[in-house]
Formats: sequence, C-alpha cells, structure tokens
Amino acid sequence: MEEKEAQRQKTQTSEKSRRFRLLVFDWDGTVVDSTAPIVRAVQASYRDLGMAVPEEKAVRYIIGLELGKAFFTLSPDLPERIVDELLERYRYHYMQDDAAIPLFDGMRALLERLDRENYFLAVATGKSRKGLDRMLRQQGLARRFHATRCADESFSKPHPEMLLYLMERLSVAPEETLMIGDTTHDLQMAKNARAPSLAVSWGAHDKENLYKNEPLAIVDSVAALDTWLAVYG
Repeated sequence: MEEKEAQRQKTQTSEKSRRFRLLVFDWDGTVVDSTAPIVRAVQASYRDLGMAVPEEKAVRYIIGLELGKAFFTLSPDLPERIVDELLERYRYHYMQDDAAIPLFDGMRALLERLDRENYFLAVATGKSRKGLDRMLRQQGLARRFHATRCADESFSKPHPEMLLYLMERLSVAPEETLMIGDTTHDLQMAKNARAPSLAVSWGAHDKENLYKNEPLAIVDSVAALDTWLAVYG
C-alpha cells in the first residue's frame, strides 16, 4: 500500500510539473501513413472524370482540409456538381486502401505511454466522423483518445473551432495544449486557437513550409517525437 501511494504521489507531482496536459494529434500523415493512398485516390478521381490530374505536390497540400474544401482548393472554378462527383469517386478509390493503412512505426507504443502517464489525448482531423471512427476501430484505438473532432462536425482547418472544442470539452487552457501535426493547416489552426504546436516531418507538407508557421520544433521520427515529449512535454 505504501508503494502504491508513493507512486500515486509521484504521478501527481509529475503531472503538476508538465507544460502540457492535452496532446491533440492530427490523424492522416501524423498517426497513420495515409498520405500516398490519399494522393492516389484524389488523382484517380480526376482521371475517372476525364479531367486533368493534379500533381502530387498540389494534392499533398490539401491533405488535412475537409474533403469538399480540399477539392475546391485544388479546382476553385469547378461547379459544385462536379465536386460532388469527385467526392464520390474519391471515397470509392480511398476505400480500396483503407483497411491496409498502417500506423507509423512506434506510434501505438507512444500513445500507450502517453495514456499511462495520464495525458489527455485527442484527435483533430479533416476526416469525416464516419471515416475516423472506422479507422479507430480498425486500429483498436477507439478507447485511447479522450475526445475527437472531425471536419464534418466543425469548420475545416485552419479555422480554430476543432481545437477550441477539444480544449473546452476537456477543460484545458490553450497554453496547456499541444497540437501535433504534419501540415501547415494543423499549425495554423493551433496559432488561430492561441495554442502551441509541434510539427512532424513524415507527412504531407515539407519542412520549409512547416517552419514558416513557427512550431515549437519539427521532429523527424516517432522516436524523436517520443523523446521530445518526454523532455519538453
């Protein structure tokens, strides 16, 4: 009993000294290795409709946005009817890869450690609620996160609404919240919510543009993310 009480007191002291209480993860390109399947699905959608296929760099830029906004960003002058057709074709092609999309190496162990250490864990994603819930079930992570927010439930990134919702839901202040993501949309959302951000370089956007949005740091591997959080989190 004395050992258990000592451990409880140690945990409480550790939590009080932490800089962050809430860690909010983007999903695609941050937690799961989905950048390439998303690019393939978008390009295949344009191909199906006999349209000029956007370059990979352009598609990578729109990853993280709500899907309708993403297509309008790629093709601003398209009629809404055509965007609806692109959305339908995208969902068809993306579902061909969906079940095989893996977590990045080390991500499951990292999330388990952070959960054991009593961080609040959340997801803010450009995916739909249906899509995120499906992937959480597939990966066995449905109970790992304390709260999640999707693009069809709020304004798309970089609007701060998703992050503001999660902070309010879990009663955590912006300065105690860290947004972790692979795109400028994630970092801009954090800035708009007055919360710090941390960028990962293994996803959709390049380091040069990530740096421009002033994250606390950019990490190059899940192991480096784990180390950074252990030291600065």
